[in-house]
Amino acid sequence: MAALDTTRFAQGSFGLVGRFAALGTTIANAFAAWNDARATRNALTALSDRELEDIGLSRADIDTVAAGKTVY
Repeated sequence: MAALDTTRFAQGSFGLVGRFAALGTTIANAFAAWNDARATRNALTALSDRELEDIGLSRADIDTVAAGKTVY
């Protein structure tokens, strides 16, 4: 999972520059989360039905797992 260190922006950046830095960090984090979900979805889709069954999933569960939610 990707993560960005945002402490550098929060400590000394104020005003307009700090807001742009925070916006850039938010956009980068959203992109990283989207990419992680995409990679997870692609990896699970590549598995056979038997392999999915071995890990306790079905094809219908793939989007839920990729979104980071728990499947019961």
